[in-house]
Amino acid sequence: MASDRLKDIPGFSIDSVAAKAGQDPDILRLENLDTDLRPPLSVIKATEKAIKLDDGNTYLPFTGQELLRELIATRINQQAGLNWNAHQVIITNGGTEGMMDVLLALTDPGDEVILTDPTYAGMIYRVKLTGAVPVLVSFVPQNKEWRLDLDRLKDAITSRTKALFIMNPSMPTGAVLSAQEWEFISKLCQKHNLWLFYNAAMERILYDNQPFIHPAGLNGMAERTVVIGSASKEFRMIGWRMGWIAAPNKTIEALAKAHIYNVVTSSAFAQNALVKAFTEEAELSFQSSVQIWEERRNMVNLQLADYDMISAAGGWSQLLDVSALGISADKASQLLLERGKVAVTPMTHWGKEHSKNYIRLVFSNEPVERLASLKERFQHTFS
Repeated sequence: MASDRLKDIPGFSIDSVAAKAGQDPDILRLENLDTDLRPPLSVIKATEKAIKLDDGNTYLPFTGQELLRELIATRINQQAGLNWNAHQVIITNGGTEGMMDVLLALTDPGDEVILTDPTYAGMIYRVKLTGAVPVLVSFVPQNKEWRLDLDRLKDAITSRTKALFIMNPSMPTGAVLSAQEWEFISKLCQKHNLWLFYNAAMERILYDNQPFIHPAGLNGMAERTVVIGSASKEFRMIGWRMGWIAAPNKTIEALAKAHIYNVVTSSAFAQNALVKAFTEEAELSFQSSVQIWEERRNMVNLQLADYDMISAAGGWSQLLDVSALGISADKASQLLLERGKVAVTPMTHWGKEHSKNYIRLVFSNEPVERLASLKERFQHTFS
């Protein structure tokens, strides 16, 4: 018998879709948040070198190499106008470990944590696993954009609310919060003494000249923002499983305990490699990657213009509403794979209100030339 903490926690649908897709080269792989764009060359070379070194095969230091922590602190300081230091940074096994550490360290069973709806299932169900209670506040379509329902956000706060857990750009929607939305969030956090758990995994993957806003840089937010970062998206270092937590000094001891008793330490050779991601060469590689992803998103929009879909303002994915087709997201995913040879993930468990109506299209892993077949594949599936 499984423990009670696993009650009402569904399986992950992504891997089941991927398993059904198998290795068929004709299938468009839009189901998983991968990218075919390689990490910066300097990172790959550093990885090859580090696996042969003694300091690439060690547990120490448990909270991460000093140089890497300094580089991450410097990055956040430049983004947000702060003065954080290396000892406010903990290196984690990906952003996903960072999420769990933050929830374990800074929430108690029964605390309420507010998330957007829809949002990454890994955020919702990590909240549940730690014994906290996820409270979902909807993104709503407005003028072909996703906008957060600010009235419902305000009304969702109770005496049990401990934190807002926000990803920006959001996944799976591709929504990017506006300056007005961030300001509203910051005022709520200060008024009600709430934490902001900021999932920054996609933070600089922005399209259409969207401005970059770091919430820790907003007035009064540095002392209540916990940044959960990742190397998987911006640096395309998915298999390296590297991430970080950066937070106010008062939280670091608790966060370090959660990290150490969760995984002890992150891969040493991968830490050596991640250092090389904070270089000018890596930055140019990132900017080139954003341009390619935006071109791919544009092709998806062109091909599927006849469907109910909101273009991603950032990130690697966007949602298509299949409710007008008279079927559920699960059925649409099944039909697209069987008839159209398109692998997509249903969002059934990625929210509450309307998630069963959406399929997620990941555009980061297929070239424009293959994405140009989407219209034909969808027509074949749903005609």
